[in-house]
Amino acid sequence: MFSNEKKINNLFLYWLNTSLILIFFIIIIGGLTRLTNSGLSITKWELFEGILPPLNKDSWKYYFNEYKTIPQYILLNSSMTLNEFKVIFYWEYFHRVLARFIGIFFILPLIFFQMSKKINIKHLKICYIIFSLIVFQGIIGWFMVKSGLVNDITVSHYRLSIHLITAILIISIIFWLIKNITSNKEKNFFKFSRFNLPFLTFIFLIFIQIIMGAFVSGLDAGKIYQTWPMMGSNYFPNDFLFTNLNDVLEFNNHSLVQFYHRNLAYLILIYALFLALYIFRNKIFHLYGSIKIVLFFLFLQSCLGILTLLTDLNIFIASSHQITSVLLVFSALNLYYLRVK
Repeated sequence: MFSNEKKINNLFLYWLNTSLILIFFIIIIGGLTRLTNSGLSITKWELFEGILPPLNKDSWKYYFNEYKTIPQYILLNSSMTLNEFKVIFYWEYFHRVLARFIGIFFILPLIFFQMSKKINIKHLKICYIIFSLIVFQGIIGWFMVKSGLVNDITVSHYRLSIHLITAILIISIIFWLIKNITSNKEKNFFKFSRFNLPFLTFIFLIFIQIIMGAFVSGLDAGKIYQTWPMMGSNYFPNDFLFTNLNDVLEFNNHSLVQFYHRNLAYLILIYALFLALYIFRNKIFHLYGSIKIVLFFLFLQSCLGILTLLTDLNIFIASSHQITSVLLVFSALNLYYLRVK
């Protein structure tokens, strides 16, 4: 009896780890889909019908003709050939198929674990929250795509940011749950105290920066001011003027969004250095290793961000910049997890 319970609990942990890897992978695919401007290549929801790709010439012509009706093709890709269309189609297709697979992969084992009555009920409740977010992620994904089918050549950067931050939230919850299971503890993420607050603030800043990065990506704001450390010849973009206080929140302005993304990166870097100084000055020995990992990914992320600009958004560097942001989230969560009592 005990042996069977242990096997199911081990299976539960393997399932969570695999889910984490799958979601990490779909974040990468999603980033590449955006970087290749492929997200609008499939213009319909097709939850069940779109499981198989086009299998003949007529099917390809149908999808291509549907794509020809949207502003992205008319204004940006009017000279695109069918073979070129197939490239962007497959990026979005694989993104959607993997999303479907993740949904099925998560819910079916979850039902099994629920019926086995061997898994901690608190862990199962968290898993149902995760599944709800996965479903929401699918809905917001289509809501995002719809925004680029009518009046614009790209998706709404606001909806893109919700889509991305939901994925980061899902993978963060799974990571925290795995940490609790492997350490045999039940640490609460939202445990506010003067000891925990600096570390929670650090995670919050990273999440805000990811949202701002989605704004930059959605607006293609990285295509302007491809210089560093200055934006052109100035620290502040010279094509934006403040006329009133509301201009501070003008998140539709490409230059201002890039300016915020840059400077929030500086703030996070300085904050992390002060956090490291706090840890070393107070000799919090068990956090030494984790803060070093945080600093490593933070400096790597900063360098990749700069190189992304200087290389005219090289797709490999830009993708690495996005991937490292997830690794930075993991390292920040790990640091905070070790801090929480």
